[in-house]
Amino acid sequence: MTSTTITGTIFGYRKGKVSFCIQSNSNSANPILLLELAIPTSVLAKEMRGGTLRIALESVTSGSCSNNSNLFSTPLWIMYCNGRKVGYAVKRRPSRSDLEALNLMRCVSVGTGVINGKEIRQEDDQLMYLRANFQRVRRSSKSNCESFHLIDPEGSIGQELSIFFFRSR
Repeated sequence: MTSTTITGTIFGYRKGKVSFCIQSNSNSANPILLLELAIPTSVLAKEMRGGTLRIALESVTSGSCSNNSNLFSTPLWIMYCNGRKVGYAVKRRPSRSDLEALNLMRCVSVGTGVINGKEIRQEDDQLMYLRANFQRVRRSSKSNCESFHLIDPEGSIGQELSIFFFRSR
């Protein structure tokens, strides 16, 4: 089993859906993974108010996708939030707006906030975000499961958050 620290950012417009981005660090220009989650930003914010959030993402594989392929190469995931199935998460390429938002957050290593939509050409909405270091845990490079656990320095965020990726057999 290996464990490393990465930067994770959960972000979304108040009137839109949430995205989850994994980067090697907060200054990285290229995300390791970007998923659009199945849940609206407002609903996720309510779930997070409880203090504990567990997101499980089950790989939806077709016959052409092998168990030996990289877990993050999966384009579609069944999403569960605190034990309830909420829909599908979709892997996608970062849009221009995503990259602009991540660029604005480069100086934030850990924290939560709101970015005015005018700063990223989304004038009628605000972008909410949570950015933190996550402990990345995996059994091996060919593992069918991987997890990310929020590292909350000194309890400053007040959130217990874990995101689990797994491939069914």
